[in-house]
Amino acid sequence: MNKKKLKSNFDWQHWTSGKSDLKSMKPILASRILFNTLLINEFEHALLRLKNEDCIWGPVHTSVGQEALAAATMAALTKDDKIAGSHRAHHQFLAKSLNYVLEDRWNPVKDLLPEPAVEVIQKTMAEIMGLAPGYCGGRGGSMHLRYAEAGILGTNAIVGGGIPLATGAAYAEQYTKTGNVVVCFFGDGAINQGVFHESCNLAGIWNLPVIYFVENNLYGVGTRVDISCAVKDLSIRADSYGMDARVIDGNDVTAIYQTVKDVADGIRKGNRPCVIEAKCYRHYHHAGDQPGSTFGYRTKKEEKEWLKKDAITTYPKALQEAKLLTKAQIEKITQVVRAVVAQAVDFCAIHEKTYQIRQELWPKPETVDEGIRSTGTEFSEIDFSAPEDYPATQKTTYSDAIAAVTGRWLEKDDKTVVMGEEIASFGGGAYGATKKLPALYPDRVRNTPITEAGFIGLACGAAMSGMRPVAELMFPDFALVAADQLFNQIGKARHMYGGKTDLPLVVRTRIAIGCGYG
Repeated sequence: MNKKKLKSNFDWQHWTSGKSDLKSMKPILASRILFNTLLINEFEHALLRLKNEDCIWGPVHTSVGQEALAAATMAALTKDDKIAGSHRAHHQFLAKSLNYVLEDRWNPVKDLLPEPAVEVIQKTMAEIMGLAPGYCGGRGGSMHLRYAEAGILGTNAIVGGGIPLATGAAYAEQYTKTGNVVVCFFGDGAINQGVFHESCNLAGIWNLPVIYFVENNLYGVGTRVDISCAVKDLSIRADSYGMDARVIDGNDVTAIYQTVKDVADGIRKGNRPCVIEAKCYRHYHHAGDQPGSTFGYRTKKEEKEWLKKDAITTYPKALQEAKLLTKAQIEKITQVVRAVVAQAVDFCAIHEKTYQIRQELWPKPETVDEGIRSTGTEFSEIDFSAPEDYPATQKTTYSDAIAAVTGRWLEKDDKTVVMGEEIASFGGGAYGATKKLPALYPDRVRNTPITEAGFIGLACGAAMSGMRPVAELMFPDFALVAADQLFNQIGKARHMYGGKTDLPLVVRTRIAIGCGYG
């Protein structure tokens, strides 16, 4: 037998920083990362206190232990870059929102915190507490946070649910040539979901401007990553999909910042999509304020070892040693953080013996159905009479009619795209529903792999980002393969984000009679 060892075209690197890297960081950048890190920590602990006094409905998945990851990552992105998150995403939401509203020259050591930043903290807390002043009117709660203007596509309660949506957002950024990058955050548990693999494959095929950011905190609820995953380093999976990968320490603030900036800048120049795996730790159980050792799936010794490495203490110490900030300056930032979070708590709740929700902040009862279904009022201004240059009636086949209407939309709206299996083949797809369109619009009528959950979710993310996708399922039975994206994402997005999200999306399929399919 002749044997030849095959090589992979896989750029896989582990980035760490040294003291000189930190010293070269601009003091204003270092202090802003510290501000966001400390603020997130204070914010999360305030939420846990409110949760313990029954002021928050549903679980509270805090990011305690992972604050610096979000702070350093968002500092490396532009205001126009987009992000999507998972059920554990308060840290990413706060850091991205604050960086969006704060001017680049704002310095937490010298300047007062401006009102827009105070408002971000209050509105985020209100949303998590289910109150009307929140970003989604209280509908999204802790796990469905969306702030489109700041580039936050949305966070997501379904494990891995946001991955195809972020991929769709990256498709929209590529299509509109914005130069923006999309960063999709998820945990080690989500990397085993099918939509991760389907989405990565689409991103690799189309070279989308996306970073898949894995916060590998070692546990999916209480299941260790070495039990749930067959590979030690999760980022190696990028090799299967024509992407590159980086591994970083989730407490190495300088390495996080430099890695994300280098990868994002490279993608803007045309580099391949990338998986970034951050080795990190959540100090509390999956939800709530109890440590994992309380439930027996990890030891107190392990928790203490990770606590010693936590950036919440190691980063301020390193800043002092590098003479970037003094102890007094760090204390001043800490005081500002405590005051503004306390102010947000007072905005949402009254404290007597215990905390009580401010009753006037509850959403109005009439908003309960907001975004669930159409009332038909959006058609009230539309004239449905036939255009003069078209006959009132015309005999045609269903497939030709569908192709004609689809072609008309492609002609009149350049944000309309069509995608699905074989739709650009045979001159018009498997059923002729795109007849003549692949030749007329070769970049907007696109074949997808056999990956229903992937491309249906991508279409959802693209629609949430301003595109008008038409996605074709080859057979209606295949809708069940994409059920999570159809029912948990597309079907609920308008409602769970407070009725503030347009979703101009068509999913079509053909019931194939008389041919023995499905």
